[in-house]
Amino acid sequence: MEDTSNKATHRPQEIPAAFISLEERERSDVSTRELMVEKGRAACSPRRLGCSLRRLLPALDWLPQYSPRTQLLGDVVSGLLVGIVAIPQSISYSLLANQDPIYGIYTNFFCNIIYAVAATSRHASVGSFGVLCLMVGQSVTRHLQLAGYGDSSTAPGDNSSSPMNGTEGCDRSCYAITVALSLSFLVGLYQILLGVLQLGFVAVYLSEPLLGGFVAGSSLTIITSQMKYLLGLKTPRREGVGSFILTWVDLFRYIHNTNICDLLTSLVALAIIVPVKELNERYKARMKAPFPIELLVVIVATILSHYFNFEQRYNSAVCGDIPTGFRKPTVPATSLFPSLALDAVPIAVIGFAMTVSLAEIFAKKHGYSVSANQEMIAIGLCNLIPSFFYCFASSAALTKTLLKESTGSQTQVSGLVTSLVLLLVLLWIAPLFYSLQTSILGVVTIVNLRGGLRKFRDTPRMWQLSKLDTVVWWATMLCSTLVTTEIGLLVGVCFALLCVIFRTQRPRATLLGKVGDREVYEDQATYKQLSSIANIKIFRFECSLYYANKDYFKAVLYQKTGLNPVLLRAQARTDGGTGRGFLGTGFGCLKQARRKSEKPPAHPRPPSPDIHTLILDCGAMQFIDTAGLSVLKETQHDYQEIGVQVLLANCNPSIRQRLREGGWAGQESSAGGQLAFHCIHDAVQFAERRHQGESKDRQAALPEPEEMNLQVSL
Repeated sequence: MEDTSNKATHRPQEIPAAFISLEERERSDVSTRELMVEKGRAACSPRRLGCSLRRLLPALDWLPQYSPRTQLLGDVVSGLLVGIVAIPQSISYSLLANQDPIYGIYTNFFCNIIYAVAATSRHASVGSFGVLCLMVGQSVTRHLQLAGYGDSSTAPGDNSSSPMNGTEGCDRSCYAITVALSLSFLVGLYQILLGVLQLGFVAVYLSEPLLGGFVAGSSLTIITSQMKYLLGLKTPRREGVGSFILTWVDLFRYIHNTNICDLLTSLVALAIIVPVKELNERYKARMKAPFPIELLVVIVATILSHYFNFEQRYNSAVCGDIPTGFRKPTVPATSLFPSLALDAVPIAVIGFAMTVSLAEIFAKKHGYSVSANQEMIAIGLCNLIPSFFYCFASSAALTKTLLKESTGSQTQVSGLVTSLVLLLVLLWIAPLFYSLQTSILGVVTIVNLRGGLRKFRDTPRMWQLSKLDTVVWWATMLCSTLVTTEIGLLVGVCFALLCVIFRTQRPRATLLGKVGDREVYEDQATYKQLSSIANIKIFRFECSLYYANKDYFKAVLYQKTGLNPVLLRAQARTDGGTGRGFLGTGFGCLKQARRKSEKPPAHPRPPSPDIHTLILDCGAMQFIDTAGLSVLKETQHDYQEIGVQVLLANCNPSIRQRLREGGWAGQESSAGGQLAFHCIHDAVQFAERRHQGESKDRQAALPEPEEMNLQVSL
């Protein structure tokens, strides 16, 4: 009789021609050295140098195409309005950065010119940003204390405190701006290096919930730091861990020293500015331009303070002397670089993250593209070059960007117009703000933080959409508020990455069913009326397979399929080892068999698997590392031991390449190495045809009835 069992065992597993079969392209073997030489030659060509220069300075590209007839009016109107808003913000944010008011005007003047030349965004407006000013002020205060200067409770322009470290040639204000400009130099250097090295993708790790929580926490910290100006108190500026709580403790401790004049002017200013700002936002669609209420309040408050002599009569803190013109350029203090190197990192990260995000938002809205790397270089130049002209760190500012876009800005020419407005202030108008109360500046700062505080209202909706994102938001906000802004940012980044790892470590896994007569397979737990394929399980793992989730992959695979091959083999070995042979039992085996049929055993042998094929849908897998490949090979081997074949479907080219290199189901040239299909339906058809062929072979291999009776009788 012909041995047909060998035919069934060694049946070649060839894929029928009806299935999808793609031929891959041959890869060109180019060495790294040849590639670098080729790129070097291309980069040194005159045409390439011209393109590189236009990419570094995008103004060379768009300025020759500028149309004054259609674009100039919108740019001029927008630039004037942003400049008017920038005047009080420049002065108030200087207070936040622990600097004299003139340096805030310097910062906004220079960075608008540089950004107009180097940026790819047409609508982002750069300048002093509240969160960055807070971080700059914290670093400056810490270095002032280390240098032996008095506490920072003095008003801007008050340089009465003297150093205790032998640096009598530089007063407190001088040393404060020296620290700030050195810090700005390092921030700009970091950002330019990130842009040159094409590391703009780093911004994607600062997710929207993370940035939202950081801005909200920083806004609470800023409001806390400005409360002493609204109350007219002279309390020390707290820094470090717990500064938020300690500042409120100081406020309540010295509340009896509140300056009534500062308190009343602050309340009146708040009562005027907040409603008008709300009306501006509510009717912005009908208004051609928002009403500049902040500048109006600043002007009126300065006039009242001057003519009623608030400084002498009520002992109110005022801005003091604000010089005109420009100072001679200076060089950052390199001796401060070691102590400022770490402080500059979070400022650089937040600065370019805010700039890139705002640039991309408005570019998408108006239908043009921006380069994240070039934006990083542009904001780096806005921090590096102005550091030689007594400026502190800056970035794109949300309120001014919204104003700039809503008032008809077309290009960055509007930024040049804003710089012209600030130039007028620097040359002639600045001394007129001598009598402006610092309480009014505190009000302007707090009012501009309404956007950050409104993010608290979005958390219930965020909780409904994603609980993990909400946890990231609250963790970042609480750490930024209760610990420090730098630690809050670090905790937020780490926590967000941990959430991503958690999502990939325990991803969703499902069994798929067929949609009617279509060649479509979907999740059986989600959709109704899906039919299961007889004796075939289709398993989808909705994540890449790597070392962190390999164990979970096997566990959830065994759970969903209801078939653990390792357990089946172990139980089979246990039952086989404890059983007694036929010769040892004699004819008593008939009685034993009868007893077993009457009473089931306590530990029955596991039944044979009711499936013959397991299909793994790899469509959601982006990559597989070596650990994941080992798990796939182990899974294929374990199921093969119990007679279940494992097929793969929907593998992307990189995964297929990894499978071939790792020897999946045999060598590349073998039939088993081909069992990775381009779609699930092909894998199902292959499994059904193969099973039908094996069933026919088994039936052909069965002995005749006479032979079966003979074997039983023997």
